[in-house]
Amino acid sequence: MTIRTATALIDFKALDNNYRVTKSYAPNSKVLAVLKANAYGHGLELIAQALPQADAFGVARIDEAIALRHAGIKQPIVLLEGFFSSDELTLLSEYNLDTVIHNIEQLNALASANIKSLISVWLKIDTGMHRLGIAPDDVSSFTQILKRSKNVKRGIVFMSHLGCADDINNPSTTLQLQLFKQLTTSENKCSLANSAAICAWPDTHFDWVRPGLMLYGVSPMLAPNKAYKALQPVMTLKSGIISIRKIAKGNSVGYGAAWTSNKATYIAVIAIGYGDGYPRHAENGTPVYINGRIVSLVGRVSMDMITVDLGEQLIDKVGDEATLWGVNLPVEEVAKYATTIPYELLCNISRRVKISLINN
Repeated sequence: MTIRTATALIDFKALDNNYRVTKSYAPNSKVLAVLKANAYGHGLELIAQALPQADAFGVARIDEAIALRHAGIKQPIVLLEGFFSSDELTLLSEYNLDTVIHNIEQLNALASANIKSLISVWLKIDTGMHRLGIAPDDVSSFTQILKRSKNVKRGIVFMSHLGCADDINNPSTTLQLQLFKQLTTSENKCSLANSAAICAWPDTHFDWVRPGLMLYGVSPMLAPNKAYKALQPVMTLKSGIISIRKIAKGNSVGYGAAWTSNKATYIAVIAIGYGDGYPRHAENGTPVYINGRIVSLVGRVSMDMITVDLGEQLIDKVGDEATLWGVNLPVEEVAKYATTIPYELLCNISRRVKISLINN
């Protein structure tokens, strides 16, 4: 395959590997695979169809859930932020979707709804992140109302979300876990672990784990751990060199003359830019992988192009492939130079990037 413009290679063998890594950490837990934001930029339906072994899927929006049903997905699908209006409850019932309940408005709407079939509920508790979730003091009353409701299936799943699980030295996770245990019993079905907690906090695994980033081959931890080596990137973003030119010492490159060469060198132009989702604020020195080595981004990122310094000895040619992240170049490394996180880079892949499936 010849890569001429921005192309995201999606590797299903790597996805399967990462699922197996997840199960190796939490062999006794069911897996809710998180597919938010178009499966972190990898393709919502593609990833769901490639994970028939997943016990359930989690999405953020009802349109994502309905798209999965239309794609033939039969597993439970959980709306991780719940429904946003009472009008959506008819769709939850029609498409057999699970919902998170995290506030009184949702509780009242569900309890008073007139729907044809029962809905499975995941009750979200705020154990310290202070984003979504009911207060600990409200757990008992919410539970009783849900259990009495004519619209709710039996078997509520109690859940919370960890704010600092990626940092093994942060005491917040232990405090959140302690509170979560106080508010639930061994008879309850529970879910607490995100990707970082799956890797680093085994006491948080409970009945359901919720892997997101690690499924796509990115380490969820602040510091490298054994998962970092075991996970494989599912997306490799590539494009092609469309021009090479020699410049003299003192020549500047790109808008604003943001980089000036301190030597005579060769500059390559690669067909990718912020219009494809490549980070506009990537700094000079951001790594790019070409022909077995790392070269440096130089000059500002344009809408459709970036420029890289190939060095004083030319070994490359027009048409050669460049890897922007993925195999041979972890997206985590690129994120550091762009002062962002891997989540944002993956989710920002634009529509005009070609998707190519490998090991399907």
